[in-house]
Amino acid sequence: MTRPLPRPGELVRSVLANCSARLLAILGLTLATILVARIGGPAEVGEYALLRMLPGLLGVLCVLGLPGALAYFLAEQRRGLPRLWPTLMAIGAAGALVGTVLWLAASPVIAKVFFPDEPVWLIAAAGATVATQLALTIGKTALQGLEDRRGGDVVIAAEELAFLPCFLLPLAVGVYGIAAVIAGLGLADLVVAVDAWRRVSRRLGWRRFGLAGRGLGWWGRPDRQLGRRVASYGLRGQVGGLITLLNLRLDVAILGAMAGPAVLGGYAVASKYAELLRLPGTAVTWVFYPRLAKLDQPEAAAVARRMIRPALAGILVAAIPVALLASPVLRILYGASFGPAVAPARVLVAGMILAGASGVASAYLYGRGTPGLNSLVLGVGLALTVVLDVTLIPQFGALGAAVASTAAYLSTDALLVVLLLCLSRPPLTDPTAVTVSGATS
Repeated sequence: MTRPLPRPGELVRSVLANCSARLLAILGLTLATILVARIGGPAEVGEYALLRMLPGLLGVLCVLGLPGALAYFLAEQRRGLPRLWPTLMAIGAAGALVGTVLWLAASPVIAKVFFPDEPVWLIAAAGATVATQLALTIGKTALQGLEDRRGGDVVIAAEELAFLPCFLLPLAVGVYGIAAVIAGLGLADLVVAVDAWRRVSRRLGWRRFGLAGRGLGWWGRPDRQLGRRVASYGLRGQVGGLITLLNLRLDVAILGAMAGPAVLGGYAVASKYAELLRLPGTAVTWVFYPRLAKLDQPEAAAVARRMIRPALAGILVAAIPVALLASPVLRILYGASFGPAVAPARVLVAGMILAGASGVASAYLYGRGTPGLNSLVLGVGLALTVVLDVTLIPQFGALGAAVASTAAYLSTDALLVVLLLCLSRPPLTDPTAVTVSGATS
């Protein structure tokens, strides 16, 4: 028997609470970016954006899609998976170790391509954030799977809010530039990760902390067969998660490599501003994915179809003021030197108008156990991103990157919505039954 979906009012409150947490996170990120911009200018903002993205991307690759698989397997745990947590912890620890080693080995190349003005040893030191970002990400998604909505929202907000005070600490002792950014990122990740795992342990019960018996604790002998199942699901979902991240951040990486940190700094600000419109869709996926996983297929399909129209209408209405306010907001917050970021921001806003509906589609695909379909659709957008980035960035710079990303966003989101509508369609009435009914009437 499936667990009934909460009432619509409760679901709306959950989505709004998650959106509020993400808005607080963006506020923290904005304040931190403003401080970095005022101290180091656009070039340092570009370095900050890269350091926030690259270690986390490498870490997620090395844990075989574990963050995307957590909610599904925690929902399935009620059917009896006694060694689930030791298996999950083993995958996470191994991925953190491998990711850190790979970063250290690749640091000369990373420094040359993305940070040409910084010493290699300092870029190598940033490898420590591979493990800290993984610990935070896995703890956050564990709270999602355990349906600790309040705890998950707190961690989402704290993830970005914590950077500002942690960044001020090295500044206070005389450490500046990229070294302060690296120290602030690592410390913030560590602080929030500890809180996330404290919440996870409380959700499970303190008796499960440490070496609990029968594989019920966090530590113990992993289950290889279960690990393969987690990896299989996670890798299928990770392709989609990775493609989503690349669709959101590949323009940043390519622009940084082609145009340098100064141009990238302005574009990073424009991108973050436009991504305000992606928050509701992300919140819908976060809230509904574990819940839809617990419903029977027909019920999950009906719920997902009902959510499409309001999710689409809400983003369309919000896009208008966000586009109109781009110029005053960016100029006031970041200064006149960020004026060129206004046009890319408005172009990127146009690319977000289907984000709410695609968030519903992703929640449905993950909840029905088919993350590979989500990944397949997202691959179309990634291919478009690569082709258009390479074509447009050399001639048009940041504006070209914005056009490329907007085309990729709209294509991917539209395909996800079409896929949802096709897969969730109610079965047709048996034509034979209709004919017989008509003949006997």
